Amino acid sequence: MTSLTRYRAEWFSGPTAARRDVLAGMVGTFALIPEVIAFSFVAGIDPEVGLFASFVIGIVIAFAGGRPAMISGAAGSVALVAAALVHAHGLQYLLVATMLAGALQIAFGLAKLDVLMRFVSKSVHAGFVNALAILIFSAQVPQMVGVSWQAYAMIAGGLAIIYLMPRISSAIPSPLICIVVLTAIAMWFPMPLKTVGDLGRLPDSLPSFGLPDVPLSWETLRIVAPYAFAMAAVGLLESMMTASVVDELTETTSSKARECTGLGLANIAAGAFGGIAGCGMIGQTVGNVRYGGTGRISTMVAGVFLLVVMVPLRPWVAQVPVAALVAIMIMVSISTFSWGSLRDLARHPKMSSVVMVATVVVTVATHDLSLGVGVGVLLSGVFFAWKVTRLMDVDIDHDVASDTRIYRVSGQIFFASADIFADRFDLRETARAVRIDLTAAHLWDVTAVAALQDVVAKLRRHGREVEVIGLNAASTTLVDRHAPLMMDPAGG
Repeated sequence: MTSLTRYRAEWFSGPTAARRDVLAGMVGTFALIPEVIAFSFVAGIDPEVGLFASFVIGIVIAFAGGRPAMISGAAGSVALVAAALVHAHGLQYLLVATMLAGALQIAFGLAKLDVLMRFVSKSVHAGFVNALAILIFSAQVPQMVGVSWQAYAMIAGGLAIIYLMPRISSAIPSPLICIVVLTAIAMWFPMPLKTVGDLGRLPDSLPSFGLPDVPLSWETLRIVAPYAFAMAAVGLLESMMTASVVDELTETTSSKARECTGLGLANIAAGAFGGIAGCGMIGQTVGNVRYGGTGRISTMVAGVFLLVVMVPLRPWVAQVPVAALVAIMIMVSISTFSWGSLRDLARHPKMSSVVMVATVVVTVATHDLSLGVGVGVLLSGVFFAWKVTRLMDVDIDHDVASDTRIYRVSGQIFFASADIFADRFDLRETARAVRIDLTAAHLWDVTAVAALQDVVAKLRRHGREVEVIGLNAASTTLVDRHAPLMMDPAGG
């Protein structure tokens, strides 16, 4: 009952919230259009393929997703993965890959593999957000190069409306006012401006259901499987990161596993209706949240209104100046960027700052969010292992009465610290006996066990009595399993 009550509240928590969701979702729709069309070109498909997919994904994810107020659509790094498949085999094979990617994402969610997101550190998260803000802004640059002075004036006017209108009234999202006002100006006073209609062919009919026209064979599976895996992984990563950003913005939690399965269902539906795979769109999502979208209605409106705008209102939408959309996306990029992270570069540990900067640099250089996050996670793991390694220490003492050399080990012994641990022992030991005290240490893996076993074996070969004491329960289990003959007959 608690889950059902929460789900109902995510749909409707009052008339005021519903109105904000509707208006914010409409803003999200206009923010979707240029990016979906742009990435459709990147993928080598008609704009209507991406727009139809965004409509279907938006509807399905509104019901099945795990993160309210999150906007998903056909954009992002998924298009980069799809481009090679479309170029080599055509659209129909892309539709098969889209549906297979959806099935893989459902399996990922059912297996609760969303816990892997715990390995994404705060530094990687900050780098992801900052890189995305830079990419959002850079995507607007082509629309600001080689244009008329009127276009610059319209962009400036749009930004003025976006930032000044909330001081007068916040009843209607200022980006929506920006679109209406700039469109009216462009229609009343004709000037050399690029419009949405100039970005590509807009759909003039509703999407229709149909299975991909490809042979049902192992050869088809062999062709699409690598691309499907890549699309599934990239889509999940971007959606999980986007959901985490919304969690932080709204100070709420969400079901990442459900978001995985919801995205999978949405992508299967998108493929069945002739669309490309999609994922969470952080720029549009942040804009949705910033302007009052908090529930599932905003997600559904972003999808439904996209089709309403694209088909019945197509002649009017085609006249919306691109300058208005550029102004909105510039605002989104500014609000997305974590400005506090620049101050933290000097305050945080150097390794954390390096992780953040590396995530930004790799993402911006490759335009691949998944690759940037992967590098960030890898560096975080390496730096963490390095820190833990430095905490491992071996204190050496000598008991003259019994002529015993005592090695007191403290810290964590694992693959990164095993060699350092082994190097602290003098294998040419002159004392009669050696005692290795592991009371303050922990053995984590077979590499640690092998290092300890090697030290004990070499000391015994040199005629020394070796006693190992202080192993905790977990370490003892590991030693018994992988080096049962290491302990001396006395049971040390």
